[in-house]
Amino acid sequence: MKNRNEIPAELKWDFTHIFKTSEDWEKAYIECEKAISSLTEIKGTLSLSAESLFAAYEKLYGFYEKFDPVADYAFLAKAVDGGDAAALAMCDRVNMLSVKAGSATAFFNPELMEIPAEKLAEFMKYEPLKKYAHIIEDAARLRDHTLDEKSEALVAKIGKISVTPSDAYDMLTNVEMKLPEISGSDNKKIELTRGNFGVMRESGDRALREAAFEGMFGTYGKYINTIACLYSGSVKQDNLLAEVRGYKSAREASLSSSNVPEKVYDALVEAIHESIPSMNKYLKLRKKALGLEKLDVYDLYTPIVDDIEYPMPYENACELVLNAVAPLGVEYQNVIRRAYRENWIDVYETPGKEAGAFSAGVYGIHPFVKLNYSDSLDDAFTLAHELGHAMHSYLSSEKQDYANHDYRLLVAEVASTCNEVLLTKYLLKTETDKKRRAYILNHFLEGFRTTVFRQTLFAEFEHKAHELEAKGTPINAECLNKVYADLVNMYYPEAEFCDTLKYEWAYIPHFYRAYYVYQYATGFSSAVAIASHILETGDASDYLKFLSMGGSDYPLNELKTAGIDLCSPDVVKSAMKVFDETIDELDALM
Repeated sequence: MKNRNEIPAELKWDFTHIFKTSEDWEKAYIECEKAISSLTEIKGTLSLSAESLFAAYEKLYGFYEKFDPVADYAFLAKAVDGGDAAALAMCDRVNMLSVKAGSATAFFNPELMEIPAEKLAEFMKYEPLKKYAHIIEDAARLRDHTLDEKSEALVAKIGKISVTPSDAYDMLTNVEMKLPEISGSDNKKIELTRGNFGVMRESGDRALREAAFEGMFGTYGKYINTIACLYSGSVKQDNLLAEVRGYKSAREASLSSSNVPEKVYDALVEAIHESIPSMNKYLKLRKKALGLEKLDVYDLYTPIVDDIEYPMPYENACELVLNAVAPLGVEYQNVIRRAYRENWIDVYETPGKEAGAFSAGVYGIHPFVKLNYSDSLDDAFTLAHELGHAMHSYLSSEKQDYANHDYRLLVAEVASTCNEVLLTKYLLKTETDKKRRAYILNHFLEGFRTTVFRQTLFAEFEHKAHELEAKGTPINAECLNKVYADLVNMYYPEAEFCDTLKYEWAYIPHFYRAYYVYQYATGFSSAVAIASHILETGDASDYLKFLSMGGSDYPLNELKTAGIDLCSPDVVKSAMKVFDETIDELDALM
């Protein structure tokens, strides 16, 4: 692994796009700090007139439009070097300032809710205020869960400590936790990292795959009581805040923020449970193809096609993704070209860099994509995935004002996964070699397994954890390990269970953002339908309109723009039908 200063500049983020120097960041921070006091000046003015309500919203969102780049700069700097003391200090200061801003504006929604509905409706006839129409409607929708001013201020202050479990988890797993050296059947020592773990678990060397699983999850197992304590604290906070706001559960509170009924969550779980026979059929095919008497969980990631090398240097992946998204139009491709040449992407793993990948949009500037690229086909799919997020952020920022640009969680994974599906379809269209085609079909099936089945498993896990805590059950390491192990056995009935896999839940950072992961599964299912429509009709206009909507409407309504109705079980069931058909296609090809 190279140190950060050894990575070429063109393969790293250029933070000067946000602030030219750290002194500029400091100046912007101080300006935001001073501006907080002016936010309190709008208190008591919201009900005076439509004009005063508009002025209040302008000041509120004007502040956050200036504050967001300050916060993003600190967050991104920490993401690429979690041991950087300056970045950590900036993040701490940003968190404190965020809490101060939240406390200073805690009066806002309670005061808004005190305006009688009839009077508020009269205000909305004022043309400039229509800029905030959806925001006001959304706030009014949550009237029953909005607290009084004093309570809202207290909840805002709790934000100062609410990030502690997640921050402590990140520090432990990304900076302090040391992974072992491992070896496969050749006894050659290899340093295991979070970045190369994905490559190791795909290895054709079964001994190396097993060693990677044991090395990764065995290490998490050494810290399992500490991680369980951190996660328990996060769950307790979720349940407490839901109770404080008058929700019957943390899940209802989380989904309500996007106006998503809980039946969407339940329908997903139900549809996946119904599809477990298809998963079993896939696992049997995998076991047969690998020539194994028993299929262990560490055999689930390796390609089931022999003698296929599919190296994917970063430069090749960039070109491949660009070609795959051609059905979305030249303008879409041109923005991606900008991302390649203008330092929007931080490519390679370096010491202290946060594991995994993400895209973070910075309004008025551009998205920032973080990878830990290691030259595999999976990494090319990750690039496509994160560029999907980036394009969603970019188009929303281009078409929407700041107040309405930020899209909700439910639609967050649609654009990313649509890019992945388009990449799969492009590879299948252009590849003639039967073994490589089989490899790609296997990869597509793995997308269903890891993004639909696995993320739904995660969704069930976190929901069970929150339910257990709400009932007064201590969610310690023993409890969480058992819940996870039982779910793995249910979802993968044809696979054996290596004991260390019970610790895998501790490896998933998304659990500290409660009720997020189910949206990977709904997003993948939606993306399969959207990509199929675009490829069949050649018309991406509705989809591009969807990408530009930001947060200007409720996510379920935005998805309907792209032809998707998640309130119907048909979307997930249709995706599961494609999964089953792809299994048969791969079986026939092999």
